[in-house]
Amino acid sequence: MADQAGTGAAAGIESLSFDEAVAELQRTVAELEAGGLALERSLGLYERGVALHERCASLLGQAELRVQRLMDRASGAVHAVDARPGETGDED
Repeated sequence: MADQAGTGAAAGIESLSFDEAVAELQRTVAELEAGGLALERSLGLYERGVALHERCASLLGQAELRVQRLMDRASGAVHAVDARPGETGDED
């Protein structure tokens, strides 16, 4: 992992759980903040950090939708259309 840069920056991120992605993001930020890195290493870490942030945001969005569905079901509310961030849903 320490030598990943450029195109390999997002390798394996889609399989990470939220907790794993957050932990790796924290390590990545700490390494960048420590400084003293070569430019290419810094760019690779930054790219991976962005990909990790996007993974975390995606998983949080999915969790929010699950909670909303559970709350709607528990309250007996009218069935809401399944709307994912960035998508348009049709009514069932």
